[in-house]
Amino acid sequence: MDVSSIDRRASPRFGELLRYWRQRRRLSQFDLSGEANVSARHLSFLESGRAQPSREMAALLGDVLDLPLAERNLLHVAAGFIPPHQDQGLATDDPQLRDALAFILRQQEPYPAIVVDGHWDVLMRNDASQRLLAPFRERYTMEASLANNAMHVVFHPQGLRPYIANWDVFAGEMIRILHREVVQGSQPAAALYQDILRYSDLPTGWRQPASAASPVTPMRLQMGDLALSFITTFTTFAMPADASLQQVKIECMFPADTETAQAARNSHQTRRGPDDARP
Repeated sequence: MDVSSIDRRASPRFGELLRYWRQRRRLSQFDLSGEANVSARHLSFLESGRAQPSREMAALLGDVLDLPLAERNLLHVAAGFIPPHQDQGLATDDPQLRDALAFILRQQEPYPAIVVDGHWDVLMRNDASQRLLAPFRERYTMEASLANNAMHVVFHPQGLRPYIANWDVFAGEMIRILHREVVQGSQPAAALYQDILRYSDLPTGWRQPASAASPVTPMRLQMGDLALSFITTFTTFAMPADASLQQVKIECMFPADTETAQAARNSHQTRRGPDDARP
């Protein structure tokens, strides 16, 4: 069973989900029963539907299988219980959450930073992202519905792709990130992965998981005389209680060479103006 085939609207059985995730984690019933400290016989009955789980058992198995919060919710619903984790994410516009994200984005100046959700749609940007990447975004001719998605922008022939000098290597690493998210159980990543693979000219090898090509792969942008090179880090919330918030990532871009660092500083200085200059 492929991860994308688990339809939330189809009300899958608890045993079906349990078997799927046990196999996805490469565990036998005996292995899982040992880690969960339950009998292999009872686990077999849960998978076959001969036994019904308690709320505590559903929570225990979600913990042992290390499921994302959204998948733990689905497991509870399949067992007949109310989902234990909220799924509102940034839709709540929580002031503390927004302030925390805005603070991190400001601290990244004069270098770019963005906030993306589980679908890789951009939710927030800092000023440096607007300044430094604007010349490239102005050249996009891709569909507006895709232009705000960080993954589609990299892979779409009319997005950022023509300006990534090392596109084959960098895009290959982005596919590897999606592979990892799918394996971890992200439904949005699974859907996005299938969308990305619809681009006709992708290497066939990208359909299978691969090892990292190098410890750090920079994104090298080139457009005429403008050349920028960035390495990227991702930050997530350590203890999210919301299923959507668990998938939120803060992408911070750092200069991979002195020329990019200087371009970022110059751009920041120009924005502030000479009267705002600081040593």
